Amino acid sequence: MSGNSLLLDTNVILYLLAGDSTLAALINGKDVHISFISEIELLSFKKLSVHEEQSIKYFLNDVTITDLNPSIKKKTISIRKEFGLKIPDSIIAATAGYLNMPVLTADEDFKKINTITHLHYQR
Repeated sequence: MSGNSLLLDTNVILYLLAGDSTLAALINGKDVHISFISEIELLSFKKLSVHEEQSIKYFLNDVTITDLNPSIKKKTISIRKEFGLKIPDSIIAATAGYLNMPVLTADEDFKKINTITHLHYQR
């Protein structure tokens, strides 16, 4: 892991796409990663406008997307069992553990997880 790498939770991505300049400055110059589940969550909102979908796709082209693999699947199960997170959050946390990088999130539930590094973002 490089100290310059971050995995972004879906909620943080939504803030970024909504124009959060503080967040944009925070991740500027970082090696940004996301989980495949964030990609699915972002693109599956029911009422996305053409402009919103295009903005999401531009964002996705600029980050590294990590797909599901056996290690992430195993870590997801472990995190879900131990900490009781929702499946998407468990997948994101497991991806951060697999990549050995901190996850930037606004989700309080990530504070429960003592097996990964998380950076809490407040708007």
